[in-house]
Amino acid sequence: MSLGRRDFITMVVSAAAAWPLTARAQQAVLPVVGVLWSGERDFFDSERWRALRQGLSDAGYLDGRNLTFEYSWADNQYDRLPALAAEFVRRRVSAIVAITTPATLAAKAATTTIPIVFQLGIDPVAAGVVASLNHPSGNATGATNLTASLVTKRLQLMRELLPAVVSIGVLVNPASRELTETQSAELRTAAQILGLDLHFVSASTADEIDAAFAMLVQGHVGAVLPTDEPLFLDRAKQIVALAARYALPAMYSYREFAAAGGLISYASNLPDLYRQVGAYAARILKGEKPADLPVLQPTKFDLVINLKTARALGLSVSRDMQLIADEVIE
Repeated sequence: MSLGRRDFITMVVSAAAAWPLTARAQQAVLPVVGVLWSGERDFFDSERWRALRQGLSDAGYLDGRNLTFEYSWADNQYDRLPALAAEFVRRRVSAIVAITTPATLAAKAATTTIPIVFQLGIDPVAAGVVASLNHPSGNATGATNLTASLVTKRLQLMRELLPAVVSIGVLVNPASRELTETQSAELRTAAQILGLDLHFVSASTADEIDAAFAMLVQGHVGAVLPTDEPLFLDRAKQIVALAARYALPAMYSYREFAAAGGLISYASNLPDLYRQVGAYAARILKGEKPADLPVLQPTKFDLVINLKTARALGLSVSRDMQLIADEVIE
């Protein structure tokens, strides 16, 4: 039996009308990952974000094909994070990737059922995020970059590079209470052992960072150490420029600072850690439970020295220190 012209046209039109509905239905079943970031929008153009996505793509998850991202960032206004996390819960996302300590704490407070994959800089057990590193138990797992444990090593490196300096200014962000308290306590302990005098100054905005550096100069500190704080990483260029303006040697937390002209940095390798966070998110999307995935800890650490900046400050970096560095910027 053959179709008449009118029947054929009706069939084609009906199929064309149904196609968008089918496409939308397929899109609707894609898993949605909510990404909660405490800092500025620029993070989503960073190497760290590309590494996280690489961890997902290595497991077969590609944005727009079999995965959808929803992004929320707080522009370093941490009091906005609880509402942003609550919105992800309201939308019933498949999982939340919480980046930084403040974002993780907000996500954990918002839900006990939606899986959370975190990256934070404090002990997640002490913070109540997981029951233990090997057996998280609840709805959250991820990676800790052990930043609190690394502050002692940073002070030791400063002592080696600047043996005559005994007074060090420490830049902290009081808005990030848990991270600040943890790092400050460990810094005080290490400083006492090394015979160093620490001067803490607070900053929670770009303008306050400017004022904090002016206070440190007035206090005649011999060097500066910004704590491992998301705001300071977002403002890396500003902080490096201030250190150069006041001719203050500074020890930084991540390679981004040294690459921007900072003197020296030491920390876990962030791209490697973020790639692992992405891989964990993929495993959860495939059905594994956060409670069964041990919290990851870094295995790669980077010491980066900027010799150009050292020369500008009139500093001599020993050959031994250069040899142990993972990267020397000429």
